[in-house]
Amino acid sequence: MNDRVYNHGIDRLRSPERIERLEVNKVVELCLNHKAINSVLDIGTGSGLFAEGFFKQNKKVAGIDLNPEMLAAAKKHLPEVQFEISRAESLPFDDNSFDLVFMGVIFHEVDDYMEAMQEAKRVAAKQVSILEFKYVEEEFGPPLKHRLREEFLRNLSEKVGFAEMQTVPLKNLVLYHFMK
Repeated sequence: MNDRVYNHGIDRLRSPERIERLEVNKVVELCLNHKAINSVLDIGTGSGLFAEGFFKQNKKVAGIDLNPEMLAAAKKHLPEVQFEISRAESLPFDDNSFDLVFMGVIFHEVDDYMEAMQEAKRVAAKQVSILEFKYVEEEFGPPLKHRLREEFLRNLSEKVGFAEMQTVPLKNLVLYHFMK
């Protein structure tokens, strides 16, 4: 089993403390600030926390996750949203299917960073946004060895061919925007 993958119970994903720590509403707002975003793919949707945030902003939303139990939980909260089992490295969508592709604190869990980023860019018409933990040892989130440095993401962005990368520091996390 991949020791980078979250496995602490679905109910904990929607705890008030976690919702506050993730700054869900602020992250959604910051992701929608850049361009006319009408559709969103939430990769690693989990219980659908961010998908729900985008949906509440009247966006067309779809979500993927590897865990069928997570998708069942997401579907309970968002019965009208399309959720599918899929890996970030092999998305079951056509090129430019979504204005925004979003990954909320899951990019550090993917098996192949380059493939996942290339796939996100392929299905994104305008931007990819990745919310990740700061590269510091903290009591919450993954251990430091699983966290990603900004320089690593910037290098990956250049290799994949994004036009621009923006870094937005938040209280507990960092939001990265990759523009096509």
